[in-house]
Amino acid sequence: MCGRFFIGQPPEVYRAFYGYADRPNFPGRFNIAPTQPVPIVLAERGQRHLRLVRWGLWPSWLKDPNGFPVLFNARIESAAEKPAFRGALRHRRCVFLADGFYEWRRAGTGKAAVKQPFAVHRCDGAPMALAGLWEPWMGADGSEVDTGAIVTCSANGTLSAIHERMPAILAPEAVAAWLDPTVDGPEAARLCRPCPDAWLRLVAVSERVNATRHDDPGLAEPVGQAPPRIETGRLQGELF
Repeated sequence: MCGRFFIGQPPEVYRAFYGYADRPNFPGRFNIAPTQPVPIVLAERGQRHLRLVRWGLWPSWLKDPNGFPVLFNARIESAAEKPAFRGALRHRRCVFLADGFYEWRRAGTGKAAVKQPFAVHRCDGAPMALAGLWEPWMGADGSEVDTGAIVTCSANGTLSAIHERMPAILAPEAVAAWLDPTVDGPEAARLCRPCPDAWLRLVAVSERVNATRHDDPGLAEPVGQAPPRIETGRLQGELF
């Protein structure tokens, strides 16, 4: 799963990497949580655009969001069948802007259990293209909210050391196909596989990340040793 992520590079880096025309000026954010506004890249009429959405997808058919669960992740294995996600998988795919995300490793049981947070970075420092789905939602009073969810897949060897799931990280070459509305849902879903182990590095980080009131670059900096990598040999696929 993916419950927190961070965006730390200058806006110009993402604009050049994804090729959208918009020129937003947004500050770095290092502890982004569900229900907060987040930037995504989407394609409309052949052009890429940046848009702010609420992290936590509300399907368009939802009449009242009160009491509706926060759908901040969408499992790619079942997205095509789930009513909340299948329309977005066919028609409204996006990429969440990110430089990395956080995950927690649980050790121990009961009251003695502890959860150590880790920051997951790309080894090459490039933006981390997290596959996403988005939906426009309109309330009965005419209010409109764009919402989104991060797509997840099974963990690769690097992430398996701490968790069984991970965000689907797209290769730069796969971003165009993922955003292309002429690519059907099943074909697009095949792009969401565990990325190569060598793409990622884990660093143990401060427990300050557990509280969303903390938001500074130090949250993603290492404070200890990374867990050993589990070599699986799984790659994202022959498409890349």
